[in-house]
Amino acid sequence: MEEEYNFENTSQVKIPSNMLEQIIGQDEAVRIAKLVATQKRHLLLVGAPGTGKSMIARSIASLLPSAKTEISVLHNPAKPERPFLEIRDKNNLKDLEMTGQQIRGIILMPDEVPHFVSERLGFRCRACAKYSSPNKSVCPYCNKEKFRQSAGPFDDLLVQLGDNEREDVVHTTKISDGKEELVIFERVDERTIRALNQDELAQGQDGASKGFSRNVIVPIDRKLFVQATGASETELLGDVRHDPYGGHNQIGTPAYTRVVPGAIHEAHEGVLFIDELISIGHLQRHILTAMQDKRFPIMGRNSSSTGATVKVDAVPCDFILVSAINLSDIHKIMPALRSRISGDGYEVVVNSVMDDTVQNRLKFAQFVAQEIKKDTKIPHASQKAVLALLNIARKKARILDQRAGISLRLRSLSGILKSAGDWAVLEGSPLIEQKHVDMALKHGKMAEEQMSAKYGSIFKASMSDWEADFSNPNDKDAR
Repeated sequence: MEEEYNFENTSQVKIPSNMLEQIIGQDEAVRIAKLVATQKRHLLLVGAPGTGKSMIARSIASLLPSAKTEISVLHNPAKPERPFLEIRDKNNLKDLEMTGQQIRGIILMPDEVPHFVSERLGFRCRACAKYSSPNKSVCPYCNKEKFRQSAGPFDDLLVQLGDNEREDVVHTTKISDGKEELVIFERVDERTIRALNQDELAQGQDGASKGFSRNVIVPIDRKLFVQATGASETELLGDVRHDPYGGHNQIGTPAYTRVVPGAIHEAHEGVLFIDELISIGHLQRHILTAMQDKRFPIMGRNSSSTGATVKVDAVPCDFILVSAINLSDIHKIMPALRSRISGDGYEVVVNSVMDDTVQNRLKFAQFVAQEIKKDTKIPHASQKAVLALLNIARKKARILDQRAGISLRLRSLSGILKSAGDWAVLEGSPLIEQKHVDMALKHGKMAEEQMSAKYGSIFKASMSDWEADFSNPNDKDAR
């Protein structure tokens, strides 16, 4: 068999650049993975732990084109707890880079807006009706106060009824075609004011560059593989962070900056991978809703938090769901979710053993070389070390799967390889040798095996001193 391995060590083994070609022993799953990436389908991978399910999910993401859109939330001056949602594609972003930030709305002089607007923005003096810099609180013409200077972050506690404070943005309304519409006036600089109508404040591309503060929650240069653990609703569905100052305009944090996307939003146009699907419990129904609607709101999820009043509707989440589950747990998936996956995708039972052929033995050597390259901290393995690992894989196939062949429970084999590499490093060896694999097996036993070897059984190892004293009736001294 050594003649099949025409290399002295794994540095001479060719590693494919294509991630799909790096997956060994899962030909059927690889074929379907290509379909999933091309047709934008969902995929349920069923099989034993450590058989390469997450690598299949990553390979699907590697086949997808780069993201086309960026998702942002923008400050809504009229209603801060309902931030605007904005979706910009590559063309919009490219145009902005080339032409600079476009200015929407109409630029007006202070005497071209209603008097009360100009006064509240700090331009017009109420006493003499003359215009001056909004940065000067005292009118240079009549020496009367145009507006009251802020007293600091707790200024709102000191404001008296009738106090005149300068504003940065003024919201008002106008009647157009018999309907009341919102109009916003904002101070641009010391000389001009920008007027924005309701259409320019609308969501979408028309409001793309209206000059409002922005929080990019899903950037366009993002990774298209997102793994969710299901540890919390926040991680999966997004949240709005708590602000102890309740969004106070001077010491608080604006609502739009506290919006946090969930994994379902970050996976937009990409792959959302959920390992052990049943671990997310009741959140399965939210995944189902997101898959159906391809949009899911972000809101505060703690009712006692100030974020509970903030909500962003219809945030895009058009993702490919790739989920993994053990054979014994498949019946625990929510039926409606499983129906959605199989109705718009595939279910695949991954292999846990591959045939012991020449081609597969060469694939196994490729796996060893790949793991060494990924780890970066261990040396390459000699031919004999690869053969020793191959024999371990054969033994695992016989014991765990009752089949002749090469085990594809690769995570545990990778663990043995890394441990052998550590021993090689400790000895200063340039290569992982067979003896290092033997050392890894000897010192890499599970805690239960070690307890049985040291104490005779796990039960005896876990006994307290008192239990140990009274478990031996012949030990009179203990009594």
